[in-house]
Amino acid sequence: MVNPGVTEESQRQSHRRFIGQALVAPFLLAGAAVTLATSSIGAGVTVAVIFAVFGLGWFTALAAATAARLGWTKHIALFVAALGIAGLVASAGGLASPVALLVLILPLEAFWVTPSRRAAIEGAVAGCAAIVLQFIIGTVFPAGSAVPAAWHWLIPLAWAITFLPRAKAFLTSFHDGQEHYREFVLEDIIDAAVFRFGRNGDVLDGTGKTRDLLNVAPELLTGTGLFDRIHVADRVAYLSALADMREGATRRKVDLRIRLPRSEAGEGGNNHRDFSLEFAQPAATGATVGILTTNDDVVELRRALTAAGETAASADVAKSRFLAAVSHELRTPLNAILGFSDMLLHEMFGSFKDPRQKEYVALVRESGQHLLDVVTSILDVSRIESGAYSVQPEAFRFSDAVGMCQSMMQLQAEKKGIALDTRLGPDIGEIAADRRAVQQILINLVSNAVKFTPDYGNVVIGASRVGSRLHFWVSDTGIGIAADDLAKLGQPFMQIQNDYTRRFEGTGLGLSLVKGLVELHDGTMSVESAPGMGTKVSVSLPVDGPKERLSKQVVLPMTAKTTKEERDGSLRKTA
Repeated sequence: MVNPGVTEESQRQSHRRFIGQALVAPFLLAGAAVTLATSSIGAGVTVAVIFAVFGLGWFTALAAATAARLGWTKHIALFVAALGIAGLVASAGGLASPVALLVLILPLEAFWVTPSRRAAIEGAVAGCAAIVLQFIIGTVFPAGSAVPAAWHWLIPLAWAITFLPRAKAFLTSFHDGQEHYREFVLEDIIDAAVFRFGRNGDVLDGTGKTRDLLNVAPELLTGTGLFDRIHVADRVAYLSALADMREGATRRKVDLRIRLPRSEAGEGGNNHRDFSLEFAQPAATGATVGILTTNDDVVELRRALTAAGETAASADVAKSRFLAAVSHELRTPLNAILGFSDMLLHEMFGSFKDPRQKEYVALVRESGQHLLDVVTSILDVSRIESGAYSVQPEAFRFSDAVGMCQSMMQLQAEKKGIALDTRLGPDIGEIAADRRAVQQILINLVSNAVKFTPDYGNVVIGASRVGSRLHFWVSDTGIGIAADDLAKLGQPFMQIQNDYTRRFEGTGLGLSLVKGLVELHDGTMSVESAPGMGTKVSVSLPVDGPKERLSKQVVLPMTAKTTKEERDGSLRKTA
């Protein structure tokens, strides 16, 4: 008669025992009522009472057979039993009668159904209620001829006979109940709530510690009550751990966010808290036990991470503002230095008396121009990182940008005897992009290639169109870059230090600026290089321009790690 939805063996046993009690108890109560109350209330009323007792008892058995959980059915049945025993005791003459021993039935039978300390306490409370009720019943329905008699011992003896076959099982249940109680006492030691889980994942019961941890009564967490309070994002991990335990795992641990009552809501109305739930299967019981504890470590780590993020963001904003302010302040005197240097070099106010004077002015002008280029690069990088760099796409012929770059860098290449060639595909056509940004990308790449290529080397600018994207590259026959240094490229103010590069000035902003401009155009950049094999920097841009025409923020990396793939092989590549 047990509902098929009850799959846990301990629950099925409780259902079987409860249904058995509901079917058998009416015989004992009805028999006692016939012998004790017929003379007081009459045969007609006695028959009505007998039908009521059997009807109520068997209806209770039917209700338990159709339910997956006993729930309130068990409590109602316990109250009705207490009321019935109170009536029998009152009919037998009160507490002086041996029938009063039936009060002991309630805690014993309650423990028989559910072997737990809580069930025994509920039965004891019901027994005390029966004692009080028999006084009320004796006052409202006085039975003047009811006096204690020796034959009244037959009624508790009849119950004792039904209990003898169950004595061994009762002792086993008592031992199991003590084990179960010890599990619950564990919560006082480890400051945790303890749950027992069925094979279907439902919570069978929980300890009272849930009131302290979750501010929720344990009854509200039985069945799917605990699952319903788990954050949606953490339910997969919770169910996976339960599945592992069902398949034979001995221990699993998951970190969960559990919803607390709204009165526990924190900042922003968030009432989810971090907890750690560890599953285990004690060998003695075989049942799945869950130990729920607060996860203060995760909370502290999240707070520290949030604080560190805010600090880093503030430092980044302060850095950008500082660079922008300093750069703007430097540009004003630099423009004056360059302007007056040009006037002196052109001897607009008279010739120099000593040739060395003109040489020194030329050095001042060259140094000022170099410093202005550095300041301009810093401003561009700062604007890109802060999202203030505005991209203005327009259609133009890519070959024109390459020709302009070649004409600007030709003189620098000729000084070192470097051949500056182009290899442009016939179908490159036009591209929608910010013309100034594309030219700056080309100039920076070619300038680096010429700078780090030994005399009489080769630098090539190439381009081809592949579908809806334009691929172009700058390759050289320079000394190349080692694998450990290759991963550092693109970081602001990062310079690759070796015996060759130390001879050249630079801020390390060239590739960083190129990378930022490429990302603003929804493009990609890759670097292929190896010592002694030269370097090739490739860029891919969408022909139709970036999808987002508005300015956007680009975060340039400040640290980088070399992966295993970057260290393997003679040709290294990083995106």
